[in-house]
Amino acid sequence: MGEDVLGITRLGLAIGAGERAVPLLADVTVRVRRGETVGLVGESGSGKSLTARAALGMLPRGARATGGVTVSDVDVLGADSRTLRELRRTRVSMIFQDPRASINPVRRVGDYLTEGLRARGVPARAAAERAADLLGRVGIRDPRGALRRFPHQFSGGMLQRVVIAGALSTEPELLLADEPTTALDVTTQAEVIGLLRDLQRERGTGMLFVTHDLDLAAAVCDRVYVMYAGRIVEEAPGASLFAAPAHPYTKALLEASPSVHGDKVAIKAIAGRPRSLAESPPGCSFRDRCPLAGDDCAGQVPAHRPHGASSAACLHLGGVTP
Repeated sequence: MGEDVLGITRLGLAIGAGERAVPLLADVTVRVRRGETVGLVGESGSGKSLTARAALGMLPRGARATGGVTVSDVDVLGADSRTLRELRRTRVSMIFQDPRASINPVRRVGDYLTEGLRARGVPARAAAERAADLLGRVGIRDPRGALRRFPHQFSGGMLQRVVIAGALSTEPELLLADEPTTALDVTTQAEVIGLLRDLQRERGTGMLFVTHDLDLAAAVCDRVYVMYAGRIVEEAPGASLFAAPAHPYTKALLEASPSVHGDKVAIKAIAGRPRSLAESPPGCSFRDRCPLAGDDCAGQVPAHRPHGASSAACLHLGGVTP
């Protein structure tokens, strides 16, 4: 693994100004190195997709950002529209969670898949061959015929494969994968993950892998960030995070996840509901759901501290047991 292809440093994001500003992200730091797969996990609404979109410069309208975001040597937050277009065309791709919202419904799949290649100077015939090859590799039958079809002629799972092929077509340095296998059956899921792994080996691509599937994150990620209420609460190597969670929220996520491995264990729901950063009280945002919370947790947002192989933002790290 080499230099960083993605560096998000103390990213803060808010909508509005002054007293009416609504915070969305706070002090988010994420790093992805060349050839590395980094997981980003947490409940819905925690800010995972928003963090991934920040790497593309795709921030909500009216949002104000602080901190830094770089892709390779490009300052994303300070880039103009031309620089961002070039970045998205040649160096970074994203697999969005909803394929029907990320592909033009009135254009043929072949146009969608070859557009980026043609923009890089690839001849039309060679671009079509490359597109058909990628469709075949993600499990699309009759890939040449599929190039002539429209998005509405594909099922949701098949269209997700098309979107994955499109993200891989330009051989990016950084791949942002937002729940890339949600609509796929387990067999195809394994094939697609294998394809993404092949790309990493061939091109040294770095990947930010956003997922709710903790077992999948454990299987494919070198490092994992755990996100809650717009903040990173734990960072750890993939293996140690799931074997020895440091933060109470990470432990609660694991206990709430069903597993087919080992002895049968009752699933424990996390008490309460997830909060947004805007409605989180002062102090630790997880404290009203945390069994270890004390009066000291209300004073200030806890800083990250080392704990074994992990780094976690909690005042009671020693109280967490696997």
